[in-house]
Amino acid sequence: MRQLLPDAGDVDPLASYLAADRPMPTGRPWVTVGMISSLDGATATNGRSGALGGPADRAILTAVRGIADAVLVGAGTVVAEDYGPLRHRDEVRDERRVAGRSDAQPRLVIVSGRLNLDPSSRSFSDAPVRPLVCTTTKATADRVAALDKVAEVLVAGDEHVDLDLVLARLRADGVDVVVAEGGPTLNGALVDRDLVDEWCCTIAPVVAGGESRRIVSGAPSVRVELELQSLLSEDGLLFGRWTRADRRR
Repeated sequence: MRQLLPDAGDVDPLASYLAADRPMPTGRPWVTVGMISSLDGATATNGRSGALGGPADRAILTAVRGIADAVLVGAGTVVAEDYGPLRHRDEVRDERRVAGRSDAQPRLVIVSGRLNLDPSSRSFSDAPVRPLVCTTTKATADRVAALDKVAEVLVAGDEHVDLDLVLARLRADGVDVVVAEGGPTLNGALVDRDLVDEWCCTIAPVVAGGESRRIVSGAPSVRVELELQSLLSEDGLLFGRWTRADRRR
């Protein structure tokens, strides 16, 4: 893949992303948001983000997921994108070992306020690591019991899932890096709690129109300064990686 910044040349995106410095915040893992957007800000077409990308975006998705010890995602995105089992391929695990990272499979962490999830879906049935489902006290006992057969259920909050508590739990479990894959409402909740350290965003060279939401939805108006760390390109797509200036040492 072609790197445009900071230095021009061909790079392996997985090796490049794994080599990046990610200092550990106090009491929680480093949080990276990974998303795709059209030129006019759409995050999906026909309800799915995959239609905006292609092979190059899938390669970047592999690289971004490759830094993850856990992948955090909202239940709506799991259903809309038909998530399968989450696992690092053998070459990703090899690269993680070279980078001094654990070669363990990542854990899927699903945020679901009311547990409207299918326990028989592939994201549970074929998972190499038992997923963690984070919910609230509003979830009914029968849904908790059904999901408890295929996942660990963490009740974290009353009206909304307490993301600070979820991230503290993941850190206690030894998770260093969490990749959040949306959707926009989950991203908005992370921004609202000032929990995002890094943004990995793909810009697709298309105008989508429609009523798709932006990458962040539901957060109050904020202005967060970030620094561009790298910019890659392939097949007309741009892949940017930004970090919070105040989160780097």
